[in-house]
Amino acid sequence: MGVKFRKEGKSYHFDAAGLNLVKHDPVIVETENGMAFGMVNVGMKAAPVANLPDGLKRVIRKATVEDLAIRAEHELMERQARDYCMERIRERNLPMKLIQVECLFDKSKIMFYFTSENRVDFRELVKDLVQRFKLRIELRQVGARQEARMTKGLAVCGREVCCASLLHNLDRVSVKMAKEQSMSLNPEKISGLCGRLMCCLAFEYDGYVDMKKNMPKCGKFIQCEGGKGKVIRQHALQGEIAVELENGKEITVSVDDL
Repeated sequence: MGVKFRKEGKSYHFDAAGLNLVKHDPVIVETENGMAFGMVNVGMKAAPVANLPDGLKRVIRKATVEDLAIRAEHELMERQARDYCMERIRERNLPMKLIQVECLFDKSKIMFYFTSENRVDFRELVKDLVQRFKLRIELRQVGARQEARMTKGLAVCGREVCCASLLHNLDRVSVKMAKEQSMSLNPEKISGLCGRLMCCLAFEYDGYVDMKKNMPKCGKFIQCEGGKGKVIRQHALQGEIAVELENGKEITVSVDDL
């Protein structure tokens, strides 16, 4: 079955261990960092042993009332830890931005995620946090894309940013993908909230490549109903191309008519 630890996070496979669980059930699972609280997002399905992922961990149990109470306590601690950490960052004048705080279910460690343009000497900050919470502390620096996924927000299209809603893996995005989709190469037009190239360019790239597979490329001369001309633009979504004829006239031709 598939289990998520955050609403916007990636889904991980777990051995259902014979438990009768359905989608949206809260569960306690075994991870490399110990026990963790998660939510079933993909129901149980049978799979041959040979097809199982390596190192498949198991679901320990369906979350009990006590487990839910512990999770609520942890969420309160996370809010308190966030406020305290931000206060210490300000007082120590550290060039870092705190993004998120996470307390492991077994309370063995609190993780602080932050961003910074440069390396940060946060040793004194760690000492402050250890003295305050009496737990193992880990500070982890994340990139701009991970920050956008954690903080969420609305993109230029008016929808919630893709990385926090429908994309589970942050794939590499390149300018080539923008060119393939006939996008303006103005950085302001193709950059997301994180300041990097928009994730939707990678998400839609394969679709554009497939739609343009049978289209004549720009610059190619073709023979169409209006005569011989040069392809000057491709309109992949409409399945059309713009052709400049020898007499200078511009016409639109459906790919299906070629």
